[in-house]
Amino acid sequence: MAEDWYQIKNEEAVESPSLLFYPDRIGQNIRRAIEIAGDPKRLRPHIKTHKSGMIVIMHLAEGVEKFKCATIAEAELLAGHSVPDVLLAYQPVGPNVRRLVALVRRFPETRISVVVDDEGAATELSRAVSAADLSLNVLLDVDCGMQRTGIAPGESAIALYRKVASLPGLSAVGLHAYDGHIHDSNLAERKARCDESFAAVSELRERLLKEGLPVPTVVLGGTPSFPIHARHSDIELSPGTYPLWDFGYADMLPDLPFEVAALVLTRVVSKPSAKRLCVDLGHKAIAAENPQPRVRFLNLPDAKFVMHSEEHLVIETQHADRFAVGDCLYGVPKHICPTVALYNEAIVIDGGQAVDRWPIGARGRRLTI
Repeated sequence: MAEDWYQIKNEEAVESPSLLFYPDRIGQNIRRAIEIAGDPKRLRPHIKTHKSGMIVIMHLAEGVEKFKCATIAEAELLAGHSVPDVLLAYQPVGPNVRRLVALVRRFPETRISVVVDDEGAATELSRAVSAADLSLNVLLDVDCGMQRTGIAPGESAIALYRKVASLPGLSAVGLHAYDGHIHDSNLAERKARCDESFAAVSELRERLLKEGLPVPTVVLGGTPSFPIHARHSDIELSPGTYPLWDFGYADMLPDLPFEVAALVLTRVVSKPSAKRLCVDLGHKAIAAENPQPRVRFLNLPDAKFVMHSEEHLVIETQHADRFAVGDCLYGVPKHICPTVALYNEAIVIDGGQAVDRWPIGARGRRLTI
């Protein structure tokens, strides 16, 4: 019988639980995203999913030059790989203002931008940047319906944009909006909601331009919405999950052409009863914020989940007799982003062999800054 794509010939070289990366599939997903965008220069991928310098390098090799991130550590990883353009899409507050200033000072060759949605935060940022004799590009974070962060488009947004443009050390350079609340499985419904969110941001941009305020950049969308927003040539697209993919998005978004490129490997550590297996894939090894199933085993699709704790996952299956203690299961996470953040490194699988280890370089909240 032919081996499946995910199987590792040298399983004995891989400890469990482990995160597995399949770079041939990652590369294919990157190229498909570029094809959807129409130009690598239109993509501004969010690295929160993979936090990996090697996957950043893979993007750079395909002509992607702009990236988005959520933490100072992710921004430092990007700048450390000589990425030309980095957007910190998380309003800096508290000590992160000081850390951001240190980042801008250390990496003058990287164009670093941030988002703001609050006048007090913008003013504090202006003071810190001006005191360091630096300048910083700022995008207004616009709430296009998710109601998580951002300022609603309207008079208050215009007033804040105008304020940012007037603050010493800051340059208002555009708008950022994330429509993560839009993930309808029905493509027609998703398109209608995306068009609505785009219209609100586009109208705000037009009003700012009429006031004589420059708005050269608009960053919009996430993985579910970016293929729809790609129809508009004057915006940057910021998907995140596509390089690795997961079964949550695969089930929800069957129209998108991405393939699973990251798995978790776990081993049977006990057989508590005739139809039960216990594997070493606890909360600390697979994202646990969703209800079960949190993982789907490619080589045991009938697994039913009966108990999940910090270090253990107990499953029931009619095929428990096929597995001995020590045998491997290969799982697709439901949510890959927080799963990756549980690992210090990923095992690289090429040609059915574990051949390398890639650090999850920005897993921590702090690198050196």
